[in-house]
Amino acid sequence: MSRILITGGAGFIGSHLCDRLLKEGNEVICLDNFFTGRRKNIEHNLRNGYFEFVRHDVTTPYMAEVDEIYNLACPASPIHYQYNPIKTVKTSVMGAINMLGLAKRVKAKILQASTSEVYGDPSVHPQYEEYWGNVNPIGIRSCYDEGKRCAETLFMDYHRQNGVRIKIIRIFNTYGPRMNPGDGRVVSNFIVQALKGQDITIFGDGLQTRSFQYVDDLVEGMIRMMKTDESVIGPVNIGNPNEFTMLELATKVIELTNSTSKLIFQDLPQDDPKQRQPNISKADKLLNHWSPDIQLEEGLIKTIAYFKEELNL
Repeated sequence: MSRILITGGAGFIGSHLCDRLLKEGNEVICLDNFFTGRRKNIEHNLRNGYFEFVRHDVTTPYMAEVDEIYNLACPASPIHYQYNPIKTVKTSVMGAINMLGLAKRVKAKILQASTSEVYGDPSVHPQYEEYWGNVNPIGIRSCYDEGKRCAETLFMDYHRQNGVRIKIIRIFNTYGPRMNPGDGRVVSNFIVQALKGQDITIFGDGLQTRSFQYVDDLVEGMIRMMKTDESVIGPVNIGNPNEFTMLELATKVIELTNSTSKLIFQDLPQDDPKQRQPNISKADKLLNHWSPDIQLEEGLIKTIAYFKEELNL
């Protein structure tokens, strides 16, 4: 049994990670301030003697004796991270400093949940880990993009200067049950609009692409990364390399929900990436041949079922 701290543990991804690590027999401390995380995501674990929930903001230090830390805390959808951009930067940067400081003191292994957003609007396709990115440092998305880039810098410097045992993954678009219906992400937007019979909003011409991975595949990749030996630091892309246009995604959602929704088009937001697709050759090589098991249609069916229950439809 390991004692594991998960920041952002009541969030969409964090709560699934809590479930998996508890199932494997670990003791889990879930840290969350409920800015985007939700109590309902973790309440089924509250009576588990190996689970502890702590309401806490990672921008202030936290002390605990732990073996491993998964640093997930940060709003990840544009609606949420642009709501308070200064707070978003503080969460990424101060959260990384505080968790790295804890890892240094207790000699814990620590994983940073970074993001494909560090690649910005990429001029290289698909994106591989050695690509430095094409990020606007002063745009409306910069609070998230640059916050995560700075967190990666901090992780590397704590490793080089203080010998902290670090792991960095870059998470590509992820979806699944426990997504917040109002988070503004494309999968949740399309599903909620389709289930309610509303027009489906497509920004731009709908030909921009994303690669969608189901949350269970991401959790598997995160745990495999944490279990690698100390020579594996990262960053390592964790995502599904199958690429879809927004039009293809909308059409598939309408088909699977039997919706009568129509497509409407609006202007593309500032700095919205035109392409996003991971090169996962490093994950295959370093993470015991990790690759996604659940493809888009299967994952959408599971996610649609969740949203039907969530929306009482």
